Amino acid sequence: MPEKEDWTREEIVSEMETMTAVTIPVDIRLEGKTRIFDLHEVEEILRNATQIALGDCGCRKSLQKCDAPLDVCLNLDKEAELVIKQGKYRKVDIEQAVDALKRSHEAGLVHIAYTMKGDTQPFIICSCCACCCHALSGLMRFDVPDTVAASALVASQNSETCLSCGVCVDRCHFQARQFEKGDLVYDAAKCFGCGVCVSSCPTDSISMIKRD
Repeated sequence: MPEKEDWTREEIVSEMETMTAVTIPVDIRLEGKTRIFDLHEVEEILRNATQIALGDCGCRKSLQKCDAPLDVCLNLDKEAELVIKQGKYRKVDIEQAVDALKRSHEAGLVHIAYTMKGDTQPFIICSCCACCCHALSGLMRFDVPDTVAASALVASQNSETCLSCGVCVDRCHFQARQFEKGDLVYDAAKCFGCGVCVSSCPTDSISMIKRD
């Protein structure tokens, strides 16, 4: 990124669209937080947006390590207007945005958003896989949970109705669910509240509750 004293959010987003890494000049500090959202949280954010743009996931398009959906990355409000003008993303309505969101959720992708300091809502929402996404794969490889804020929700397990089929084990990116000596063990402390386990449980034994 070229040196400049004051970066706007639009300029940062534009630069990040064409770079795989971002260098912050000396004495320039950007404060923000990467946060994980569950399906319903993201849908509410989309419904409050003034404008929505939909485009391909740059990570998966570049690395091509999986067959997860590409056209599921969402930009909102002023950032949506910016990427639409640049011809990078296309303008979509709320129904199209929610459809993309649900497709990514069904594919087991994790909804991640980066919120700059001072913003009340995220302006970019990604649907990430652990094999291609920089933030999610870094979290898994280097075990740095403090760099990512968990969802306001956490999964709750009903052991009485659980069949220990293992579907949720396969879906969980955070290794919160594992088989130990043939028994399915759930560690809520490792749950980031993405909710991809909920929609795939055949006995509805998993639900999302507010995190303490």
